[in-house]
Formats: sequence, C-alpha cells, structure tokens
Amino acid sequence: MLAYGYNLTSSTEVDELRLGHKLVGMAIAGFFFVAMPVFIYHRWKNKKVKDYMLTEENILKMKAFNDSKKS
Repeated sequence: MLAYGYNLTSSTEVDELRLGHKLVGMAIAGFFFVAMPVFIYHRWKNKKVKDYMLTEENILKMKAFNDSKKS
C-alpha cells in the first residue's frame, strides 16, 4: 500500500495525487498503530520490567559495577 501510494504521488492528476497521499498516510499510521505494538509486545513478553526500572537496588548495582571497573 505504501509503494502504491508513493507511486501515485508522482502522478499529475489531482485525484490520484490526493489518493496517493491518503494511502501513504494510512500505511504509515497502520504501521505505527498495528505493527509497532505487536513488535514491542513480542520483544518484551518474557522480560521483567523491574530489571529496567531505576530502583534503589539497581542504583546500588550500578555503583558497585562502576567501582569494580575503577579498581
């Protein structure tokens, strides 16, 4: 749909140009509202969110890691 819409934008007809812009817009919106959430869910489905949050425990781990690098 994106390629077809992009192809229509190179047309000289006003109606085809408008349709091309609509198709490109719908393809991009569809990608971000459908494909991106599916991709994000797929990548995060078996991970613990707590491991990626900045908590007191993780701050202490980072400090200990940095101190071990300096020594």
